[in-house]
Amino acid sequence: MLKQRIITAVLLLAVLLPALFYPSIEPFAALTLLLIVAGGWEWSRLNGFGSSLSLALGVGLGALMVCVWLMGGLNWSLRPLWLALGALWVALAVVMLRRGVKGWGQWPAGLRLCIGLVVIACAWLAMVQARQIGLGFLLSVLCLVWMADVAAYFGGKAFGKRKLAPNISPGKSQEGAVSGLLGVILLAACWLLVDPQGGSLYARLWAIGPAWAVLGVVFLVAMSVVGDLVESLVKRSAGAKDSSQLLPGHGGVLDRVDALLPVLPLAMMLITI
Repeated sequence: MLKQRIITAVLLLAVLLPALFYPSIEPFAALTLLLIVAGGWEWSRLNGFGSSLSLALGVGLGALMVCVWLMGGLNWSLRPLWLALGALWVALAVVMLRRGVKGWGQWPAGLRLCIGLVVIACAWLAMVQARQIGLGFLLSVLCLVWMADVAAYFGGKAFGKRKLAPNISPGKSQEGAVSGLLGVILLAACWLLVDPQGGSLYARLWAIGPAWAVLGVVFLVAMSVVGDLVESLVKRSAGAKDSSQLLPGHGGVLDRVDALLPVLPLAMMLITI
């Protein structure tokens, strides 16, 4: 299993890294658009739609994003959209996590489908616009999520006693969540020390104000946990362990990007608010 995970990770990096570092945005946007198609397919299947219809919905979502791209949408100012996404994700955090696994299945299937496709599409738009702002900015957002996840894992293993959401994700603990936050705060502090005038997320938040930077980091870490919990909730409602088996050893695309779905657009919101 570990060997399979490593092989898949190496292959993904071999494809993603050249596109990420390429001077033009087109290869990165095109490659990540394929992930959007896969994510739309996975989300549709998790919410009770058949295989053929799910594939059509995923491809349709990708086609819609291509249309936005060709219309120049990647260069639009999307500040109102980021604000709306912020409100949506906060509402989802309150309503979905309170109602639990059973509550999700009681929502109309069409509503569940639309919510997922919208947040997946908006995450792609935010990711591409973040790359357009600068490689350092996008990497700082990605590293926030990765650090939160890694620090939470090791903190939970070492100190975890109180469950964070036992009916949704039994492996997560409150101590792990706090460890994730502390890890990101340390990451942000080190990033600011090394590159205080750079274009990272942390430098941009700090330029608005220290209090804004601290609150922004805390908010983004909390929403990364929400993204993870929301996807776990949807999978439990569907009776699925993984969102798919597209990535051997890792599960599906949504399993890898669940925390990024809220963090990417909300990071854009915080620097444009």
